[in-house]
Amino acid sequence: MEITGPVASLRDYCRERGLTLGRRLGFGVHGTVFMAENQTKDGVWAVKAFGQESCYLRERDVYLRLGQLGIRQIHGSTIPTMTGYDDGRWVIEMTVVSRPFVLDFAGAYLDREPEFSDETLAEWRVEKQEQFGSRWNDVQGILAELADLGIFVVDVNPNNIAWLE
Repeated sequence: MEITGPVASLRDYCRERGLTLGRRLGFGVHGTVFMAENQTKDGVWAVKAFGQESCYLRERDVYLRLGQLGIRQIHGSTIPTMTGYDDGRWVIEMTVVSRPFVLDFAGAYLDREPEFSDETLAEWRVEKQEQFGSRWNDVQGILAELADLGIFVVDVNPNNIAWLE
């Protein structure tokens, strides 16, 4: 059986880059992330395959902006560094980070805030306060710093913004 789709693209990308695909780190509506080891030098990376070009482009563009600005941390939380990407395969290669971290920008908007009704924003804030509890003020600080960079994140959850337990 031939394997197609994002995982096949990811395997091809890894083969070309001299990476050995490892275990799955995570998955969601925007893509799947795997560990990858470099076969020619020491190091472990994360590689993410996307199912939609628009999600890939949003995340790629956020990482390009962060890289151009030399941003590796926001509000004390580490951000992965993009080390490679493939526009034809919709794959991003990045450093592996540990908590505390901020990641997953596939749902982010660059240079424009998304348009939501006041009611939707109010419901979103209540949901996020419940999800993050005492860390909600920290999350708001992270979102404000990103917004100052023209990055507006809407996929905000404890899997994407996480602290030490």
